[in-house]
Amino acid sequence: MTSPNDEPVLNTAEVHTIEHLGATYLRNDPDWKENVIYFGPMGCRTGFYLILAGDLESEDVVELVRSLFAWIATFEGDVPGASPKDCGNYLDMNLPMARFVARRYLSQTLDSIGPDSLHYPQ
Repeated sequence: MTSPNDEPVLNTAEVHTIEHLGATYLRNDPDWKENVIYFGPMGCRTGFYLILAGDLESEDVVELVRSLFAWIATFEGDVPGASPKDCGNYLDMNLPMARFVARRYLSQTLDSIGPDSLHYPQ
């Protein structure tokens, strides 16, 4: 989501918010929920890991990732699980910045992603 060692890392509040929203979206997606193993932040705070069950290629999940971040970019309301009962750090949330970061990722990456961006160089 950000260029490592080139752009500022994501702050913990927006990362935490995206983590909550992303996990909620993925657990409830009717076509993918049975395949979701994990969604969470990279320790370097430059993006997220999405681990899915199945024999999948990057091309197979582009629309899922695009719809996930489109949903985050427009999310309004209370962040799911952002309560003392459900989260050990529920105050570290920033929905406006999470929406901004999601919109930026959509416009700068996901909306124009092509085959060259879907595989690590050999």
